[in-house]
Amino acid sequence: MSSRGVPALQGENGLSRYLTEIRKFPLLEPGEEYMLAKRWKEHEDPEAARQLVTSHLRLVAKIAMGYRGYGLPLSEVVSEGNVGLMQAVKRFEPDKGFRLATYAMWWIRAAIQEYILRSWSLVKMGTTAAQKKLFFNLRKAKNKISAIEEGDLTPEHTAEIARQLAVPEEEVTNMNRRLSGGDTSLNAPMRADGESEWQDWLADDTMDQETRLAEAEEMGERHDLLTDAMGELSERERDILQARRLQDEPATLEELSQKYGVSRERVRQIEVRAFEKLQQQMKRTLAEKHAVPATA
Repeated sequence: MSSRGVPALQGENGLSRYLTEIRKFPLLEPGEEYMLAKRWKEHEDPEAARQLVTSHLRLVAKIAMGYRGYGLPLSEVVSEGNVGLMQAVKRFEPDKGFRLATYAMWWIRAAIQEYILRSWSLVKMGTTAAQKKLFFNLRKAKNKISAIEEGDLTPEHTAEIARQLAVPEEEVTNMNRRLSGGDTSLNAPMRADGESEWQDWLADDTMDQETRLAEAEEMGERHDLLTDAMGELSERERDILQARRLQDEPATLEELSQKYGVSRERVRQIEVRAFEKLQQQMKRTLAEKHAVPATA
């Protein structure tokens, strides 16, 4: 899929002009979006793909703004987000029953976060989901508890953030020093036991193209697996699950109870049931995918 017809953000000074330019592209009605997605899926119509991409450029810009605190050029962050958007359009299944924006948000965020991790000198620290979560949520967690001072966090703040993000306190301390204190020595120990150093987590620049392709494909398969499973939920189940578990700022039970006119306990029950159905469907899909064919 080509990026032809997609406006480019030229440096930080061109932000206002870029935002004005992308607002000119109309948002799509559900039916119009569905037909365009079908045209791309069935006929690989480049004009259909272009309309799907350009109608969601505002979504990319909005998501990219949330990553301005990492000291990287916004033009690059937006560009990477647009690449993620194009990947989402390429893989989107219109018959699954939900909007492209819901699916695209995963790809846009993933593309931006991968770019940020590649751009920082400790990129390979994101080898686990918990460490990536810490990298991208530490500033937000500090703001929530008013831990905005420079230097090391207090023991109380460290413990609270570790609890919120479900990571060891030592990792909170080390990450905070890295993000707020500039370049730490690569030989500084990461943990109290002194067995792991920052340089042990640096990216291997010699990673071959096949490995990178395999990692990208694995990420795509995970997204597709989740997308397929989400298609098995009812519209209300999907909405509640997304609002409660798939957003950076989860909706409260009270907010959803008012939206749907049911009790908070009923919302909680729907959330739990939807999550269980999601897990079961994903397990079934994996089992079918890896089943050994019967021999004649």
